[in-house]
Amino acid sequence: MDAKKIITENISPLLIHNARLATPVASTDGTPNWQLLEIFPAALYCENGRIVRVGKESEVTAGLAACEQVDAKQRLITPGLVDCHTHPVFFNLRDHEFVQRVQGKTYKEIAAAGGGIRYSVRDLRQADSEALLKRVLQRLDNFLQYGTTTIEAKSGYGLSLEHELKSLEILQQAANQHPVEIAPTFLGAHEVPDEFRDRREEYIKLVINEMIPAVAQRQLARFADVFCEAHVFNANESRQILSAAKQAGLRPKIHADQLTASGGAEVAIEIGAVSADHLEHTSPALFEKLRTSGVVPVLLPGADFFIRAAKYAEARAMIAAGLPVAISTDFNPGTCMTENLPMIMTLACLHLRLTPAEALVAATLHAAEALAMGNRIGSLEVGKQADAVIWQAERVEEIPYHFAVNLVHQVIKKGRMVWPRDHANLN
Repeated sequence: MDAKKIITENISPLLIHNARLATPVASTDGTPNWQLLEIFPAALYCENGRIVRVGKESEVTAGLAACEQVDAKQRLITPGLVDCHTHPVFFNLRDHEFVQRVQGKTYKEIAAAGGGIRYSVRDLRQADSEALLKRVLQRLDNFLQYGTTTIEAKSGYGLSLEHELKSLEILQQAANQHPVEIAPTFLGAHEVPDEFRDRREEYIKLVINEMIPAVAQRQLARFADVFCEAHVFNANESRQILSAAKQAGLRPKIHADQLTASGGAEVAIEIGAVSADHLEHTSPALFEKLRTSGVVPVLLPGADFFIRAAKYAEARAMIAAGLPVAISTDFNPGTCMTENLPMIMTLACLHLRLTPAEALVAATLHAAEALAMGNRIGSLEVGKQADAVIWQAERVEEIPYHFAVNLVHQVIKKGRMVWPRDHANLN
């Protein structure tokens, strides 16, 4: 039986007790709630993959029938982490480019020489589908063991109709075989491929007239994204592509203002994007417009750290403006090769000046909102999906503080223990 069936069929009731609960709670007035609900001793009871009771242990356990139980032994329990911006469909690594950057090359210089995204495109096009799927599944294992139960996953290393469909189909296969839940995103406008370098307008037409309709017709993606920068797709081109995607039923996202003030945030506001991601160079004058437009800012401090960027996003000003800031790994082979979202929480604390509690909210509930899934995942509340992490920790502060180690003890997805694989003796 594959992993997907394991967590969606014959789900027995589950009680987790003797736990230290820390969870965001969805706001009732539409403004971000950065406070955590913390309870000890706490318990969580779920049936059919959904949370039925959660809170004080004495109240949760009162009158319960016998069921499978997990003694958390006073460990911390939080929602499953949500990684809302990832690029897991690639074949080989780009560690040679890491060496080049260490020796002084910039991201733009490497890309201009034919490296970067274009290197991964040439590589993926030659990859066997079965071998590629195997690597994606291995990466999902990595996400899961660090406490991530849901990811957004982009295509974008195919850049042809055939290979973009191939990438999204592999994500679909992976979603059917692995406990990690996948929200797929079409990113055909990630870069202009080699064969269209002198015919970029033709490539944009290909994305709009062939790729988007094919992806939408096959229902292979929930979102569409564009890398909006002068060296890839400018603001006008991004607007054109995302407008076509929105008309086809794909909800827009955008890589905005990562390297320069590219106009990406303005496009996100105008088009009503679900999220605008990166935002390192976005003017604070736009934060209020982002808020009123309902655009979730997704900040990616791991990418800034990995490329030694001089500037990080203005997270504290965004929070002051009432924006529901989310954080994510930006897992990809070039600019952030990690599936470790707790490490990104550390970077968010150090470089974005989030508190540990804020970092957890940004990596759970707000990240879920960046996927338009905040009504279902991202917090431990009655009626929501039973996605949770039990940590080798007692306090939320320990997660970003004790960095670069794995503090995850157990992971629950839809009410089933899914990590570690052999968990019989962990209680």
